[in-house]
Amino acid sequence: MSRNLKSMISLVALVVILAACATASPIPTDLPPEQAENTLEPSAVPEVAETLSALPTSTTAPPPQPTATTPTLGGSGAILFASDRGGVYMDLYLLDTASGESTRLTSGDSNTFPGPFSPDGRYFLFTGFGLTTSYVGLRNADGSEPLDISQSPDSDEGFPTWSPDGQWIAFTSRRDGNNEIYIVRMDGTELTRLTNQPTDDFAPAWSPDGTQIAFVSDRDNDPGVNNLYLMNADGSNVRRLTNGSEIDFSPAWSPNGEWIAFRAHQDGAGDIYLIHPDGTGLVNLTDNPADDWAPAWSPDGTLIAFQTNRDGNWEIYVMGADGSNPTNLTQDLADDEMPYWK
Repeated sequence: MSRNLKSMISLVALVVILAACATASPIPTDLPPEQAENTLEPSAVPEVAETLSALPTSTTAPPPQPTATTPTLGGSGAILFASDRGGVYMDLYLLDTASGESTRLTSGDSNTFPGPFSPDGRYFLFTGFGLTTSYVGLRNADGSEPLDISQSPDSDEGFPTWSPDGQWIAFTSRRDGNNEIYIVRMDGTELTRLTNQPTDDFAPAWSPDGTQIAFVSDRDNDPGVNNLYLMNADGSNVRRLTNGSEIDFSPAWSPNGEWIAFRAHQDGAGDIYLIHPDGTGLVNLTDNPADDWAPAWSPDGTLIAFQTNRDGNWEIYVMGADGSNPTNLTQDLADDEMPYWK
């Protein structure tokens, strides 16, 4: 496992995770003056009360399974991913799934990890690293014009995601002392904290209808034992979704909202699972002795991209939504990680 990914996925605390990957490179300074000056004070952030509801009840009848699909490259769009194939640091690349060609989008002297594209495809989010901290940023779809969205230079930020309407960005921040989930406008205004726990809440994922956010937390476990939770988009009605004994991570909603894909360490290895938002229908898609991470749905919901080390290094694979026909897309000697479909 690469040093970068080990740091990203240990996840005891996001700052420790992300700062461990950081290298001696400043946060981009080419920000517009109005963006650079628009820093929000944590003391002004409203706190939202949380209510932990009962776990969803299981059903006796087996739920419908995802539709079998044979992965094909042509016409499947493009995949953004991180790779160190260009040198020491992780930079961002865009894979054209029709041609199989990858285009380098960033080139810097620090690590950069990708986030999702905006709903209109004009931008993508990313997690970048400064001298000692990480930050959430925004770039044009071609990788140009990086902007610091989280604007908290003294704390670590990461795991950004878009609201379905493209008006909000949810992300994880340690600006108040531990990992909490915040939302903010694309221009850095209207910063709002959604969670307020002494434990760690991180890795938010917005539901396609915009009403719910899935996230990872150790609030009911020992530190470092993480499960998936759901909450309303305003931070209310928190309920537990999984009960794994180790690390449940990387929630990703299917485009139709019927499934949440995630990584779990439940059977001696890290695999990609599916579960319904009501907690039913748990399915192991990969069931492989290697480590599988970071599931990402194709826009039409028929394919899931993920990263795996089953070939000896980290590669980007794609499989059908039912786990069928896993296919290596990157086939490079370097480490290729964290896919996001465009």
